[in-house]
Amino acid sequence: MSETVSRIDAATLKAWLHDGDELALLDAREEVPFDARHLLMTSCVPLSRLEVLVDALVPRRSARVVWCDDGDRLAEKAAARMAALGYTDVSLLDGGVAAWEAAGYPIYSGIHVPSKAFAEVVEHEAGTPWISAEELQAMIDRGDDIAIYDSRSYEEYHENSIPGAVSVPGAELVYRFADLTPSPETTVIVNCGGRTRSIIGAQALINAGVPNKIVSLKNGTQAWHLSGFDVVRGATRRPPEVSPDGLAKALDATARIADRFTIRSIRDATLDVWRAEADRRSLYILDVRTPEEYEAGHLPDARLAPGGQLVQETDVYLGAWDGRVVLVDDNGVRATITASWLRQMGWIDLAIHTIDPTRNDLTSGSYEPRILGLDAASAPTIDVDALQDTTDTIVDLATSRQYREGHIPGAQFAIRSRLTSDVSAEALILTSPDGRLARLAASEIGGGARALAGGTQAWIDKGLALERGATDMASAPDDIRLKAREQSGAVEDAMRAYLAWEIDLVNQMAADDDHRFQVATS
Repeated sequence: MSETVSRIDAATLKAWLHDGDELALLDAREEVPFDARHLLMTSCVPLSRLEVLVDALVPRRSARVVWCDDGDRLAEKAAARMAALGYTDVSLLDGGVAAWEAAGYPIYSGIHVPSKAFAEVVEHEAGTPWISAEELQAMIDRGDDIAIYDSRSYEEYHENSIPGAVSVPGAELVYRFADLTPSPETTVIVNCGGRTRSIIGAQALINAGVPNKIVSLKNGTQAWHLSGFDVVRGATRRPPEVSPDGLAKALDATARIADRFTIRSIRDATLDVWRAEADRRSLYILDVRTPEEYEAGHLPDARLAPGGQLVQETDVYLGAWDGRVVLVDDNGVRATITASWLRQMGWIDLAIHTIDPTRNDLTSGSYEPRILGLDAASAPTIDVDALQDTTDTIVDLATSRQYREGHIPGAQFAIRSRLTSDVSAEALILTSPDGRLARLAASEIGGGARALAGGTQAWIDKGLALERGATDMASAPDDIRLKAREQSGAVEDAMRAYLAWEIDLVNQMAADDDHRFQVATS
């Protein structure tokens, strides 16, 4: 192990979680083993994708970092690699998850646990009202004056939704509510796939003081499915553009929330000062608008984090606890709503920042993570034309989900950290969605391995066909924890188990002093 990486015991880590200094707690395993058992405050950063994820998750090179695993020896490699990439305060939890458990501290299953547990605490503490799937069906059958708003991403809504539901991702609910719901007599039902975004979305509207009766759909579309009701595939209903009157009402509600939760708004000058201090305080600049708005124009150093997804997956966006967070939008509504939830989750040093979408210093296009070590990667490449004439083994380092959705015909799936053990061929051509991870991996293993220039996207751009399905899995596909509805069998059992797990999180939080939740109840 690198001399710059130290080992700490469980008691030391426990103290660090409570000392008020920044701390990034990272787990080097793939998502499925991480899902089985891990520490509460941990972000999953697999060794296989470390360079792709870690810059955005832990932007400050001097941030205090602790790596762990569960006896897999991956954390040791991850800590050494992170130190080699320029991080200066990297430690390893000696004994990993087992040592933490042996010290009498709790461990958890699941992914995005801080966010999901927070929602359960919100429902318990704030008394967020809910109705069952059967009650909702009865309301539909009677023709009651109702509106159903699906607070997941549009892609999730489009894949499976409740009849009549409109796609209104979490942070959009308050922003678009007045235009969507012209009558104060309409009962509004907020749903998601399970529980988290249903609860947070419904309570956001309640906190905003809308005049309507608001409820969450208990257990979301999974409960709808389990009750035997029809699930819609391919729904496309979206809200209209926000009107001036709708915006005015949203701004009034936002002002009340900003005052209640002490949400600070900063201007360009303050943000520039915070940028200048980013070598001493971790700084996260997150744009909480829709992907379409972000792509049209955003601050060059802002990462896309639609507000509802950010609250749902804080561990994906915010790696260093007690870091500084700036939430960006164009009028303060969505940023303020999102900030109110982050503050209750324990992110204290945060502010909102509004931008004029027409200012001339914005960057257009999708978010592209900075991949550390890529500039120094040195490996031979091969182009698509030459690839079609080679007999070398093609290995795809995409996620297993991406691989199943489409890969170069004949390519094997492999996880980068297991590449040399899982793939026996010597003459390798590596690909990944855009080719960058493949370049890193080819440089790392050497031995004549080549990277496909431009990755699988270059193959697609040539108009060449993809092969679909799990056709040749050299590595076990444990990089992605499948959702219940994605299981190959016993889907209903998986749904019931997931929902029971989620509901029990509130009991686990009652016995755990590591979380920072402070839910407002008045």
